[in-house]
Amino acid sequence: MSPDEKAWQDIRLRIVAAAKSAHRDPASIRVLAVSKSFPIQTVQNAYALGQRAFGENYVQEAKAKIDALAGLPGIEWHLIGPLQSNKARAAELPPLNVCIQVNISGEATKHGVIPSMALALAREVRRMPGLALRGFMGIAQTAGDSGAVRAQFHLLRELYDAGRGEGLSLDTLSMGMSSDFELAIAEGATQLRIGSALFGPRGPDSAVDSH
Repeated sequence: MSPDEKAWQDIRLRIVAAAKSAHRDPASIRVLAVSKSFPIQTVQNAYALGQRAFGENYVQEAKAKIDALAGLPGIEWHLIGPLQSNKARAAELPPLNVCIQVNISGEATKHGVIPSMALALAREVRRMPGLALRGFMGIAQTAGDSGAVRAQFHLLRELYDAGRGEGLSLDTLSMGMSSDFELAIAEGATQLRIGSALFGPRGPDSAVDSH
């Protein structure tokens, strides 16, 4: 078994174990492989192992990979970084699927709307014809203890449930990364954003993060 295969098998086993502990169906949890800064060959290898959804932070890097791998059936691309509004305008395209980022950790270094404003923003996004609201996403504090991290995930889950309860068509609760995805699964995550645990550490020139 190659190192790549072992990494993917280990993650899948951990997801199954965490889901069972939370009395959840493992099939209800999707992995978004954070492939930013990794070469095209890395994405091809992951695709060969069954992965289909990949996350990129930068439009230019993403476009190069999308063009190079356009022939792979069923591959999905998700932008998980900032997007300038002038690059999102395309009247002839269907509505853009989006998740609202919520700053669940309260850290100034994190992006996202404050939790108390998340539902109000969701209601406004729902009214925008060019956007299709899918859910919420959040990043827990990276240096927190497990109790604090889980509490932050719980907060995002409460917002997600509240939105669904008032009729918002939400199907994505995106939370949990390489270091904390098991806690996110316990709190109901439907999408995990995992990078380094699958692909290994990024190069020194890459932006620092803990996906």
